[in-house]
Amino acid sequence: MLTDREVLNTLNMLRSEHLDVRTVTMGINLFDCASHDFDTFAYKVRSKILKHASNLVQTCDIVGDKYGIPVVNKRISVSPIGTVCSGFTRDQMVGVCRILDECAKDVGVDFIGGFGALVEKGVTPGERNLIDSLPEALATTDRICSSINVGSTKAGINMDAVKLMGERILDVAHATADRDAIGCAKLVVFCNIPQDVPFMAGAYLGVGEPDVVINVGVSGPGVVKKALDRAVTAKGEYLTVTDAAEVIKTTAFKVTRIGELIGNEVASRLNLPFGVADLSLAPTPAVGDSVGEIFQSMGLSSIGAPGTTAILAMLNDAVKKGGVFASSHVGGLSGAFIPVSEDSAIEAAARSGALTLEKLEAMTSVCSVGLDMIAIPGDTSAATISGMIADEAAIGMINAKTTAARLIPVPGKTVGEKAVFGGLLGEAAIIRVPGGDSTGFVKLGGRIPAPIHSLKN
Repeated sequence: MLTDREVLNTLNMLRSEHLDVRTVTMGINLFDCASHDFDTFAYKVRSKILKHASNLVQTCDIVGDKYGIPVVNKRISVSPIGTVCSGFTRDQMVGVCRILDECAKDVGVDFIGGFGALVEKGVTPGERNLIDSLPEALATTDRICSSINVGSTKAGINMDAVKLMGERILDVAHATADRDAIGCAKLVVFCNIPQDVPFMAGAYLGVGEPDVVINVGVSGPGVVKKALDRAVTAKGEYLTVTDAAEVIKTTAFKVTRIGELIGNEVASRLNLPFGVADLSLAPTPAVGDSVGEIFQSMGLSSIGAPGTTAILAMLNDAVKKGGVFASSHVGGLSGAFIPVSEDSAIEAAARSGALTLEKLEAMTSVCSVGLDMIAIPGDTSAATISGMIADEAAIGMINAKTTAARLIPVPGKTVGEKAVFGGLLGEAAIIRVPGGDSTGFVKLGGRIPAPIHSLKN
């Protein structure tokens, strides 16, 4: 039972600290829909998604209203289409993308993830067709998200796939140039992608997952900031970093408990298993719902100042500790996100020059994801983009952690101009890309071998 104080504390989180369940994501296995005949596949996919997800949005709203905790996004993730549709042509892959988009609209979810491929050791013909379909697929749909995994600690980094993704990201940017390359905001390149992440654009349903499952993503950067501010007020100059870590850990525990409560009830009402609670501090563009503002509460002038990486390491670790204690099934990414366009304080720091691409890359060594929602000049070369992906994948591979790159080269725009995506995707000033030429390295291809510590057996 909750005490009166705990009830009042939770109500205050809801009213003024942007507490919400950021997403309830239904994972749906599509392997049993596989067919060499496109029409048969399309029929099976529509039937299965409509069967299981027709009541997802309504159920989330009912449960959210019951507890007074809004479920902001309702989403679906599916098995990696590059594997499910391994025999399809490029044009058929575009057709699959449109079918999934139609299904998402029919059931009313915000996004559907899984239009992607796992190519860390090699690329099959079907996966190549999917990757080649991305420009048209993402330009002609609204709710599709795609994730491509190009590396892992066990496999190393597939540099042929890295080179290919640098080229395709530019193609997607040009295909959606009239919307500031918004297609690239729905395309992310991973190393060590989790199989159960509920957050977009990376969500997909892994091979070892149930046939249909409910995963929940809870986010509370505003709650964490307010808790730190109260601690600063209470302790003043006596507040230490240790105290701050304890405050973050305790707050993460409370937020995770709320997320698991919502996720379990949604799963129960839909007669489905509950998968994981992903406690990731995923911000929105709203003031007061920012990861970047947490750094100011910790004494920095802004995120990007010296000390940023140290604070992010502490923040990420404390969030995980609190979440693991609160739930038996913490999964996904669970930590702190630093998506530039989606966070008002991070975007402002990048726009002012206080936060550079080099500093963002350093921060990815200790955060949950990587170079996320970063707008770069439209004339950035494919080789440069591939080099940035390779650097990010190397951080993930060596450190046995998830890293990713969601880079947005905006056609016709350059440093200092702004790209506007709208909604939760926000807006971002286009920032400088490091100089130099990566062409020779990227052309080498092959595979960067897995690190020695991958041999754990």
